[in-house]
Amino acid sequence: MAEINGLLKIVLDTDSSDLHLVVGAAPTLRTQGRLSFIASEPVLDAATAGRLVVATMSPTQKERFLSEKELDYSYEIAGVARFRVNAYTQKGTAAAAFRLIPAVIPSIDSLNLPPICHTFAQLHQGFILVTGPTGQGKSSTLAAILEEINATRSEQIITIEDPVEFVYQNKKSLVSQRELGGDTDSFARALKSVLREDPHVVLVGEMRDLETMRAAMTIAETGHLVFATLHTNSASQTVDRVVDSFPEEQQEQVKSQLANSLEAVFSQRLVPTKDGKRAVAIEVMVSTPAVKSNIREGKTHQIDNIIQTSQELGMILLETSLANLVNKGVVDKDVAYKYANHPTVLARLIGELK
Repeated sequence: MAEINGLLKIVLDTDSSDLHLVVGAAPTLRTQGRLSFIASEPVLDAATAGRLVVATMSPTQKERFLSEKELDYSYEIAGVARFRVNAYTQKGTAAAAFRLIPAVIPSIDSLNLPPICHTFAQLHQGFILVTGPTGQGKSSTLAAILEEINATRSEQIITIEDPVEFVYQNKKSLVSQRELGGDTDSFARALKSVLREDPHVVLVGEMRDLETMRAAMTIAETGHLVFATLHTNSASQTVDRVVDSFPEEQQEQVKSQLANSLEAVFSQRLVPTKDGKRAVAIEVMVSTPAVKSNIREGKTHQIDNIIQTSQELGMILLETSLANLVNKGVVDKDVAYKYANHPTVLARLIGELK
């Protein structure tokens, strides 16, 4: 059995994104979205899995893991690569998922993101939500936008992450990166103090609770540029998720606050392509007066129609993005349907429905 650094180097050598360690299976790679066992490695037993997982932890992290049964942290092979790690227990045994964090922060263009992402990097205030399921490239998109700010503007950028993923080098901007556990106890607590840290740009790694959402919106309203992520599937669902997180008696106020602060929702998926790779499919909602009005009035069901009719403003519906990939011959239509929020809309856009 290879040691943990050897297994992680296989992730790099095979151009994979993840390594999974679970008792009863050989170490497993995720490559272009597909899982495969490492053929040269034996099936993991409990003792070996525990040894491999714990080898990536500091003494303090090991103590927390043994106490809490799960832990998020980062692990670095010096001069080689960094990984985001979720260690957990299953059937009483240690397991872990390692996500590769590229050493070089990608650019907006190298990720094939739309030009509007450059516009996000030029904003000076407002609330931008990057959404999508786990493993769909949200962290890379945010890193690309922040790195463009870092390279082109003189700003104080503060990130609050669990764990710290991409590591920024100060360029024109000054970047402070705070990690849950080591640097702060929670997103909400870090956000309470962030305004005293003289920020221009704030990244909230994940909005997990009501207090974090409330603080992020307030910071955006007070003249700062705030980026955050949510695990939602569309722009309209994102608005609903934020509003519904608050008690009913506060929701009218939250709708008004969100309408005032929200600049855009950028949702994305990594869709398998015909050549075995993955392409990014996106949905973009920009907060125009019409969008703001619908948010205030709770008419989120009308947001999709606004997106469909506002492409000249940089908006795009997920189904339009998927249809473009199908029509260009990049993605099979059956695959596109699996990722669509509105299959009938996709059918019409690819000419299968009149």
